[in-house]
Amino acid sequence: PNSFLTQLVIGPVFEEQPSSLIYPEGMPEGKVTLSCQARAIPATIYRWRVNGTEIAFAEDSQYTQVAGNLVINNPQNGRDGGSYQCLAINRCGTIVSRVANLKFGYLHDFPPESRSPQTVHEGTGTFLACQPPAHYPALSYRWFINEFPNFIQPEAGRWFVSQVTGNLYLANAKANDTGNYFCFTTINMDISTKSIFSKAVQLTVYPDANPRKASPNIRVRFPAETYALTGQTAQLECFAYGNPIPKIHWRKVGGILPPKVGASAEGPILIIPELNFDDEGMYECEVYNSEGRETHQGRISVQAQPEWLQVMSDSEVEISSELQWSCAAAGKPRPTIHWLLNNGRLRISNLALEDSGMYQCVAENKHGTIYSNAELRVQVQAPDFRLNPVRRLVPAARGGQVKMECKPRAAPKPTLFWSRGTELLTNSTRITVTPDGVLWIYNISRSDEGKYTCFAENYLGKANSTGHLSVRDATKITLAPSNADINQGENASLQCHASHDPTMDLTFTWSLNGVPLDLEEPNGHYRQTIGDLVIVNGQLSHAGTYTCTAQTVVDSAVASAKLVVRGPPGPPGGLVVTNVDDTSVELRWSHGYDNHSPIGKYVILGRSSQTHDWKRMRTDPANIEGNAESARVIDLRPWMDYEFQVIASNILGSGEPSMASQSVRTKQAAPTVAPSGLGGGGGNRNELIITWTPMAREYQNGDGFGYILAFRKQGMPTWTVVRVPHVESSRYVYSNESLSAYCPFEVRIKAYNKKGEGPFSQIAVVHSAEEEPTVSPRRINATALTAYEIQVSWDPIQHLIINGIRYWRQHEREAAADRVRTAGLENTARVTGLRPNTLYHVTILAYNSAGTGPPSPRTTVITKKPPPSRPPGNISWKVDGSWVTVRWDHVKSMDNESTVLGYKVLYKHEGQSALKILDKSKNSVILPLPKDNGYVVLEVRSWGDGGDGAAHETIVSRDSGMCY
Repeated sequence: PNSFLTQLVIGPVFEEQPSSLIYPEGMPEGKVTLSCQARAIPATIYRWRVNGTEIAFAEDSQYTQVAGNLVINNPQNGRDGGSYQCLAINRCGTIVSRVANLKFGYLHDFPPESRSPQTVHEGTGTFLACQPPAHYPALSYRWFINEFPNFIQPEAGRWFVSQVTGNLYLANAKANDTGNYFCFTTINMDISTKSIFSKAVQLTVYPDANPRKASPNIRVRFPAETYALTGQTAQLECFAYGNPIPKIHWRKVGGILPPKVGASAEGPILIIPELNFDDEGMYECEVYNSEGRETHQGRISVQAQPEWLQVMSDSEVEISSELQWSCAAAGKPRPTIHWLLNNGRLRISNLALEDSGMYQCVAENKHGTIYSNAELRVQVQAPDFRLNPVRRLVPAARGGQVKMECKPRAAPKPTLFWSRGTELLTNSTRITVTPDGVLWIYNISRSDEGKYTCFAENYLGKANSTGHLSVRDATKITLAPSNADINQGENASLQCHASHDPTMDLTFTWSLNGVPLDLEEPNGHYRQTIGDLVIVNGQLSHAGTYTCTAQTVVDSAVASAKLVVRGPPGPPGGLVVTNVDDTSVELRWSHGYDNHSPIGKYVILGRSSQTHDWKRMRTDPANIEGNAESARVIDLRPWMDYEFQVIASNILGSGEPSMASQSVRTKQAAPTVAPSGLGGGGGNRNELIITWTPMAREYQNGDGFGYILAFRKQGMPTWTVVRVPHVESSRYVYSNESLSAYCPFEVRIKAYNKKGEGPFSQIAVVHSAEEEPTVSPRRINATALTAYEIQVSWDPIQHLIINGIRYWRQHEREAAADRVRTAGLENTARVTGLRPNTLYHVTILAYNSAGTGPPSPRTTVITKKPPPSRPPGNISWKVDGSWVTVRWDHVKSMDNESTVLGYKVLYKHEGQSALKILDKSKNSVILPLPKDNGYVVLEVRSWGDGGDGAAHETIVSRDSGMCY
């Protein structure tokens, strides 16, 4: 019979399979193409099924087949929706594609009826229902106000659009939220997108001058159980009403939120992309403001579509044997597996020729189905050595052993035996013939050289194949490597020499602990010269047993040596935290490797949930000896999450840190420090406003955190004490109709938690709200200092925070006046940047936190004429020893310029400067020169009532009077 393998026949293998899609319902004259392509010899024939029934292609049918693809013309819902599969067929068998689901998408119109108006009071929450029409698949939602496309923006968490219901939620309403709101929905399908919007919902917000504060009230809650598939994105929604606007924080109960959630951890939708099984668990949404907090929890259960762990592969099996195929798949729920043979059931024992064909392993769970394909070929043929003859020349080393294989093609399996010449070989002390035809010869000598023949026979015929055994000299190690001992960073040299058969090539290889060394690695630690090996800059990882192998094609010889590398200790192991207290914990660990140098001491590192960097911790004992396996970490903060590491050291340095301990939270304790930033003031009439900086997490020391305020009028013996809950609080307003304006109060603050109260802060003085000033500053005086600057003075008013100076030029309106502000208790101020020789009006107003008082009577002032615009000219100098005399021409002022009253000379040398002021009768100055050959820089300018004039800068040196 002919061999099955000699025929060029290959079963079908899919190159392209159909994919599920959503087609828009009612699209005119459209079509859907489901792809199917497979490679095979001979070529593939294709068939299609819909809902398990084979499709018949007729002229009047909506179905057309193009190559292997199925084309559905003018698809219609109810007629063409369903599950489609492609069958690829040739003479080897049939395989079935994955299932492709054709579904129809639609989005009906919103009802034409008007929607009922809604009302809400300012400061309270509400929602507007979208009530989307019938649709498939899911929609995305937005809302716009009054007109398109004025879409609602998140606005710091005040608005929220649920992507589950489409409803628009408002945490607390404002008066300007009144308007007409429209729900805008969008559907996305594979080949089109459609958007519609609803009728208007009129929202009226009733104003409230003093909206009531309200603690958070969660109105959008994610389900108690959410199922999602690996690789997909999970979204959990959580939103609350409240005033002030509640903040949102997400956490994973008993775990850590993965970094991939990003900023969504502080928003109304927690987005977890690329889900995996580690993301499964309980999640909590916490909403909070200064009035309270609320939480909601729900679980994410991660499931998975089937995924192959082991697939079947094409097999060639002898007739009458058994098939040992297996496939395995992962998934959640666990997939069920069944087999298909040419679209029928699998038969695996006593194989016959007719069992040849295409097989499929099918794994499925409720989330999907996957297929693995393979071809089975059942063989039958007489023994044949043509494709795999016995090796013609087999070299072997004297004293060694040799293996000669006999692997003819034959089915069923043939009987095999060996001969040397006419001698039939049987098992002996030096010869073994295995049942599968392998010939072993041991302790080889020259007399074993010669021809060896393998004979194969089954009921279909006989065949044989011959090879020649050639005996060579054995390879021997003549210089073996010696053990070595080095410190980390030093070099080590290992020698290896060998003798071998001169007719063959000899190669040397090295391995460390049985793993071959990569001697070609760039910038690596190993250098090899013939057989010798050098380890450069030896590290701890280089310690172990090095084996040199001298090898020819027929045999090899080996020799080994141990390298000891001494270095810093390895990381300690088994780190656990016990005996947790409020400010201390106990650590226990086990010794790591000392790396051949005794451990001298340990150091403990730690970090809290508020820090990212590891730092050395204080311990008891302060110095931890090398034989210790425990220590106490002290001076920790109460109610704080900590991780710890331990580092061992010896005389060669510090080793790698241990693995971080499990995070542990210290016990709670009463606060130990007072809040900072105590102050306040301002506000409305009859109010005392007290402010402070909220306590940072590391100082809270426990749950149930809040603040205790104590205040009293200055000079009074009795304190008023109030408790302000919630760590986020930073402000308290005390109202009393009898409270006088700008009354000084002594205020102090301390923190509390459920374990107790902390110490009071130092006393701060805070004033109650002020009243608007009713008087203005008196005795206003304005004096011109220069052409560009005036000075204003007045009698101050008690308790004012600031004064305001208004000034404007003649012929300008007062409304356009410029302003300068000063501290309340000051009674003078300078106004700069003015125009020269100009009349200005000046008035002063008193300000405080309650408002502005009346302006003072105005006064006028005229700025002085500007200084001369020309610098001193004709500068010359004369050097006399270590002094220089500098001269210049007098500056004459114009009629519109101020009179020159003198000159200013600025002397600069090597970062030092000195200023000399001369009267107008002087036009020269004597200055010192540097002792070396340096130079000085001079600036000469005139000065007068209008200010300083233009400067002439020059450089003076010991060289002849030359001006640079």
